Amino acid sequence: MADTSTTATTDWQTWQKSWDRQQEWYMPDREDRFRIMLDMVEACVGTEPRVLDLACGTGSITARLLDRFPKATSTGVDLDPALLTIARGTFAGDDRVTLVEADLKDPDWPARLPHGVYDAVLTATALHWLRNEPLEALYGQVAGLLRHGGVFMNADSMIDDTTPRINAAESALRHARRNQVQHNGALDWAEWWQLAAQDPALAAPTARRFEIYGVHADGEMPSAAWHARVLREKGFAEARPVWCSPSDTLLLALK
Repeated sequence: MADTSTTATTDWQTWQKSWDRQQEWYMPDREDRFRIMLDMVEACVGTEPRVLDLACGTGSITARLLDRFPKATSTGVDLDPALLTIARGTFAGDDRVTLVEADLKDPDWPARLPHGVYDAVLTATALHWLRNEPLEALYGQVAGLLRHGGVFMNADSMIDDTTPRINAAESALRHARRNQVQHNGALDWAEWWQLAAQDPALAAPTARRFEIYGVHADGEMPSAAWHARVLREKGFAEARPVWCSPSDTLLLALK
């Protein structure tokens, strides 16, 4: 366990910014996804929502949610001990935020939540860690956590395997551009975790994190059409993309 005195003096905002820069190097349009996500929260459930930040990581969605909607509340749930450590440091003392450690593949994870019903469930760049069968089960649980009229949004890579040549062309260009662009102070995925492992406040949680996940989970990236179909089958009335880039999609489902 990290030394609590070290944890108390850690600059969590610097860690948050470092995480954001690392993610933005892979997803230059990441802030566009968040902006549209919050636009649709406001459109569907208003400006004082009770939100479940699903697979919250460091709390990227929660931070932007509260900046835009100060009267919102957020429950963040994740299994990653290192990213949760950063989230706990970032939101310490903010009574609008509750953080829960839970495994989304555990059928009983909703019992850990402090609220039974939410206005919105939001997630980004996370559920591709799950294979299709546990993701289908998760979508059924999410439907049960939302009030009637509540909204679920998933922003992630969603690959349409009916367009292989388009996919290959887009991927080749994206990787070529990424390799041509300097990091501009950002670390890549591996470098970021190497740095976390060297920080006294994050070393132990980072070690536990790699015991849980390994280098990367063996998930899947089904198409937006697959996500929309499964969400409707699991109890949502409507589901469709509300934003996309050549490689990512923000899919919205309304209860």
